Amino acid sequence: MLRDALADAGIDLDDVYLTNAVKHFRHTQAPRGKRRIHEKPNVAQIEACHPWLAAELGSVRPDVIVCLGATAGRSVLGRPVRITAERGNVIRGASGLADAAVLITTHPSAVLRLRGKPEWGEAFDGFVADLARARSLLAG
Repeated sequence: MLRDALADAGIDLDDVYLTNAVKHFRHTQAPRGKRRIHEKPNVAQIEACHPWLAAELGSVRPDVIVCLGATAGRSVLGRPVRITAERGNVIRGASGLADAAVLITTHPSAVLRLRGKPEWGEAFDGFVADLARARSLLAG
């Protein structure tokens, strides 16, 4: 779904660096079966992984950072992020990010959970619009 959204936003996957802001995940066992379900990382886990993220950002030196979800937003910005309040807004001058523009959007899993439901089209289109906005930041 992310690949489709990037393509619809006019972004070539070869021009994107994808990484996880948090490098490890807590899991719970599904009530039935062997499937493990990721749990949201806590603040200590986010902070513990920040040096790796900072090193990646320092190496890649992106002009635009798109945070997919509140956890990524918190990791990149170093503060709590509310998707409903900050989605689609461009944040400049974040500490330690030089001149990179940061854009917060929903996590793709939130869109995927709507597949097959009436809200799917609107959610996917909104996600694509956020990615297109990030692309436009590169154009000037």
